[in-house]
Amino acid sequence: MTIGDNLLSQLDSAINSETLDQIKFDLNNLSPPDIAHQLETAPPRYRHILWGLINKDISGAVLHDLSDEIQFEFLTKMDGAEVALLTEGLNVDDVVDILQHLPERVIPEVLKAMSVQDRQRVETVLIFDENTAGGLMDTEVITIRPDISVDVVLRYLRRFKQIPDTTDNLFVVSRNDTFMGNLPIGLLLTSSPSTMVSDLMNTEVKAINVDLVDSEVATRFQRYDLISAPVIDHNNRLLGRITIDDVVDVITDDADHSLLAMAGLSDTEDTFSSIGRAAPRRAAWLGVNLFTAILASSAISLFEEALEQLVVLAILMPIVASMGGVAGSQTLTVVIRGMALGQVEKSNLNWLMSKEFAVGAVNGLIYALVVGSLVSLWFQDGRIAIIMGLAMAINLMAAALAGTILPVALKSLKVDPALAGSVILTTITDIVGFVSFLGLAAVFLI
Repeated sequence: MTIGDNLLSQLDSAINSETLDQIKFDLNNLSPPDIAHQLETAPPRYRHILWGLINKDISGAVLHDLSDEIQFEFLTKMDGAEVALLTEGLNVDDVVDILQHLPERVIPEVLKAMSVQDRQRVETVLIFDENTAGGLMDTEVITIRPDISVDVVLRYLRRFKQIPDTTDNLFVVSRNDTFMGNLPIGLLLTSSPSTMVSDLMNTEVKAINVDLVDSEVATRFQRYDLISAPVIDHNNRLLGRITIDDVVDVITDDADHSLLAMAGLSDTEDTFSSIGRAAPRRAAWLGVNLFTAILASSAISLFEEALEQLVVLAILMPIVASMGGVAGSQTLTVVIRGMALGQVEKSNLNWLMSKEFAVGAVNGLIYALVVGSLVSLWFQDGRIAIIMGLAMAINLMAAALAGTILPVALKSLKVDPALAGSVILTTITDIVGFVSFLGLAAVFLI
């Protein structure tokens, strides 16, 4: 068992003992990301004790590595001066990430407590939406002119005590900071000292506009295998850069959002949040589900007479709805993923819809034969077997269409498909399944 794995078990028996000093020593010998992990895996009672044991010189880095909800939990207990002290020495983009989780009224207090230089850097980024390239960027960049030699660049770099983390390129700008290209560090180190920057720089670099949404930024990094990228304004003026560590955070956040949203949960959901916080959040979505379940039950009530006469219908009915729900969820997941990757567009939507409908039709026919055969053997009634098979085929094809159209329609209405799509889809497949099965039974059996 590692030191980190053993911390909670030690803490459980050490709250009122002298071994708390040993836990503090062990905790502060971990890296900030590992300390953050320990806080996130601790129940609230222990979490605040652990936070109090962290050395002040690394507490800012630890805070940045925490999830949004736990960050907010600690930040709301601090005043502006404490937050300013905590964030001292962090990169500008990391400071902005933390400030964006504070209440609006507190941010001016934090900025006032900062040094003038730090305040100006942070304010430059704070004006941009946190979900855009501007909100992600770091303003600490190294820029050079095209009309100087490699030797001058190297002498210029030696003046820095340290260069910004994840620096793989130097950015080439004009005298008015217009972005012109970049110079890879590797090429700089292997070139002749007398070579001019203009002869080495890469002018084919596609800079990222400051207003580009963060998901599109992540797509570009993935597509072009970037480590860093320049950020420009509408006049092609260099504002800062985005680095791969920030993009990884975006990808992780998007994945968390997609996973949790399908269950109606916030993407800031804390595994160990209190009952008072967790219960109301989940209750709201359960209420939505109750409403959709009532709609599905209302569809069943239309065929009350048929159910009273043939109990077998009640036995088989859930199978049709369940199969449609699974088939629809498969299609919905594929389409939402395609939308997230920027692959689904108006030009290919019809083809995608046709393909998914064909998949639904093929699987519908296959399982119509399978289920129909099983029902025929089970109940020795060919009519029910045919009705079951037809209903199965109808619901799987309807599920494929709904799974394709629904996320596109929701996005056009500015509703998150991951959040609302699964509930609406389940309602559609339940209603179509019940109505098709019971409707056919009412026509041919009653």
